[in-house]
Amino acid sequence: MPRWTYKSVYRRSLPHIHPPGATLFVTFRLAGSIPQAVIRQYRAQRDWIEEEVKRVQKQLQTDDSHEIAAHEERLLEFKRRWFRTFEEVLHQEKIGPVWLKENRIAEIVSEAMHYRNGNIYRLDAYCIMSNHVHAIFAPFLSEEEWQRLLQPGSQIRSDSALSNLMQSLKGYTAHEANRAIGRSGQFWEHESYDHFVRNAEEFNRIIRYVLNNPVKAGLVSNWQEWRWSYCREPSIVPQPVRLRQ
Repeated sequence: MPRWTYKSVYRRSLPHIHPPGATLFVTFRLAGSIPQAVIRQYRAQRDWIEEEVKRVQKQLQTDDSHEIAAHEERLLEFKRRWFRTFEEVLHQEKIGPVWLKENRIAEIVSEAMHYRNGNIYRLDAYCIMSNHVHAIFAPFLSEEEWQRLLQPGSQIRSDSALSNLMQSLKGYTAHEANRAIGRSGQFWEHESYDHFVRNAEEFNRIIRYVLNNPVKAGLVSNWQEWRWSYCREPSIVPQPVRLRQ
């Protein structure tokens, strides 16, 4: 495992920047599944925070103060707050399509994710809901990227790899799903939520959260009953306690 300095970890903790070989938690959703008013508010706050990111990056060149560490936490809290907002809206299913409720459409997404497992990434878990998908995976580095990483002083990022991966996954599934439905036009929202998983404790917590989505929604009593879930290490998720009748 490479040893990251505080500065390198912090830089890679900023939105859409991740260290090589990172495990990522990604959520992508159907186009039109979030009201435009919510999106506009999110983008306005995102633009502000991106300006803050630029300012802090400049400060990092000369300063490792506690103020910077506190700012990192504010950035992370921003992402967490908006993720919770989006999740609540998505689970309500009040606007937009819910094409992923159809087994034939969910099957397209599921097969595409498994097809890339072991080739493009290590797939740890996913859950396909009516209008969004949660996935946890670790993108593989290409041979060229590994060679660059081995060079002294080399700095590479996996955010570009994630962008290419998601473009491929969403592009293929959008084409196949549109063909199955008999429609054309945008299928997925362009923006996705992505988060760099920092340690084993967080990894296990996110896995449990993802797999229990349909349980929380009242669709099943046990995550394993949900057809459109997968977990590489099922032991991470405790079995539910069944009360005696």
